[in-house]
Amino acid sequence: MAATTVEGEDRVLAAAQQIVKSLNTSKASTDDMLLIFSSFDNRLSNITSLISDPRGSNSRVDDRFEEAEKVILRWDSGGERKGDGDQNRWEDNLTEYFDAVDEVIQLTEELAIGENGNDSEIADRAESALQLAMSKLEDELRHILIQNTVTPDSEKLHGSIRRGSMSLSSMSFADGGGVGGGGGDADGESVGFGSFGEEDRGSEYGHERGASLGDLSFDVIEPECVELLKEIADRMIRSGYEKECCQVYSSVRRDVLDEYMSVLGVERLSIEEVQRIDWNSLDEKMKKWVQAIKIMTRVLLAGEKRLCDEVFSESELIREVCFIETAKGCVMQLLNFGEALFRILDMYDALAEVAPELEVLFGDESGELVCMEVKGVLTGLGEAAIGTFAEFENAVKGETSKKPIQGGEIHPMCRYVMNYVKLLVDYSDSLNGILENFEGESGHSNSDDGNSESMTPIAQRLLSLLTTLESNLEEKSKLYEDNAMQYIFLMNNILYIVQKVKDSEIRTILGDQWVRKRRGQIRQYATSYLRAAWSKVLSCLKDEGIGNSASNASKMALKERFKNFNACFEDIYRIQTAWKVPDAQLREELRISISEKVLPAYRSFMGRFGSQLESGRHAGKYIKYNPEDLENYLLDLFEGTPAILNHMRRKGT
Repeated sequence: MAATTVEGEDRVLAAAQQIVKSLNTSKASTDDMLLIFSSFDNRLSNITSLISDPRGSNSRVDDRFEEAEKVILRWDSGGERKGDGDQNRWEDNLTEYFDAVDEVIQLTEELAIGENGNDSEIADRAESALQLAMSKLEDELRHILIQNTVTPDSEKLHGSIRRGSMSLSSMSFADGGGVGGGGGDADGESVGFGSFGEEDRGSEYGHERGASLGDLSFDVIEPECVELLKEIADRMIRSGYEKECCQVYSSVRRDVLDEYMSVLGVERLSIEEVQRIDWNSLDEKMKKWVQAIKIMTRVLLAGEKRLCDEVFSESELIREVCFIETAKGCVMQLLNFGEALFRILDMYDALAEVAPELEVLFGDESGELVCMEVKGVLTGLGEAAIGTFAEFENAVKGETSKKPIQGGEIHPMCRYVMNYVKLLVDYSDSLNGILENFEGESGHSNSDDGNSESMTPIAQRLLSLLTTLESNLEEKSKLYEDNAMQYIFLMNNILYIVQKVKDSEIRTILGDQWVRKRRGQIRQYATSYLRAAWSKVLSCLKDEGIGNSASNASKMALKERFKNFNACFEDIYRIQTAWKVPDAQLREELRISISEKVLPAYRSFMGRFGSQLESGRHAGKYIKYNPEDLENYLLDLFEGTPAILNHMRRKGT
């Protein structure tokens, strides 16, 4: 009996449902049916819910979803962009598409938490529609990024840099061996390191999403599209497609940064390739590297960071990940180049200068690898700088060329070292930090100049280097058989060192006492030169050996004395006119010193004994020169042009 009752109720419910379907097009009929069924007992009370919502609780969801699905499917066909050339209408369509995507996202969220039943068919269709929408948004994200990227013109970029405060100086490297390579200075001498102009350390990044350097200012992407990028990113992240969003965004922006690197002239080179490049080509690449790392950090990466912050403002983690994935490639490319060129202090300075900014840009946990790489390359560059300094000092100490420099001029090694040191001083702050960090000791100098313990690390190293140079020059002076020429060589070279120190920041580092001591050395060398070169000449003008007085002096002895004097003076003139003293003041001072020694002695000797030969035959054979002649001839010394005296004695002497 019970079973029959249940079956009867089921048949009634089925009949009621059929009636509802046939009447649901009329609200009046529906109201009438509700009134009729309400008079029955509670067995048919469930029918009222069918009448008020004939498709059940999912009818409202179906309507919302079907409308959104139509928009998404229409866009998936590609018709919206292809058939629409009007920008405003396209943006309106995109707004409609965003609304449809939002509807589907909301529906999937509601279905996930059970707010709208458990309709698996709707859930599957919603998930499928969401996949189509995310694929479309990926394409739109890529399209907008590519079409709206601002690529700086190469000429504009480099022209702005040349006009701005980051311009390179005219200094260039020349082909050279040894440590560092060669370059040029005012003397046409080779130098060890390039010198770059001061950059504007206080330059601002520029306006929002943009970047500036000097008079260079540009947005890394068109400003009007940033909000659109954010709209797409927000929906992809909300839908759980943040990985795909980051991949698309980072891949496009990486390509842009690669293009920027190309504009800046930085090539993607392995360490092995760098090591095979000839020096002149490598020099140009290093200049571009120094330039590029500052521009990349302060202009381009700063702009990329701000763009990431705006596009992914809803998620701190995602914006950090996207920025790092975008930027780390070009940073690692720059660092790899620096790693292959440890011995270039310009690279250390440039990297050390921007390292704090890179740490800020890559400051979160996911950027730790880049920060560690920066520190690692800086450490390597610092260690290499110390090694280079020691290597250079050893090279100076071990420079054992045996060919004396013609004319006793400045040795090329001396020119090279002093120009190297002069430019090295530009990096004194960096070197002090490096030496303190890596050596951890103060005493390195092997010189007794002043209190070396109180000197800075770089001052001690420079002092040691210059002491090594002076010792080598002392050894090289012994290559000259003529003792007088040894002192000319030493005077020329020590004076050159002193002038380079005095006229640069080296003097500030080494101090005035160092300069005074070297000037004292030069005076000592001058005294030694006079003794070595002119003692024999002056000995000819002494009274010993020619008689007790002028009245009884032996004419034969006098003739021999004048004859020896003439021969010695002519020999000195012939030899020392070929010697070269490049410094005009030193040259003049040496001539004056010679005159003060020789001319008074000659006048005195002539005054005492000259009359005894003047009256005799062939007097001009012995008394060839008067004091005025000698004074004029002395002006020809140290000009680097060999000359021979005219032996004709002037009339009226």
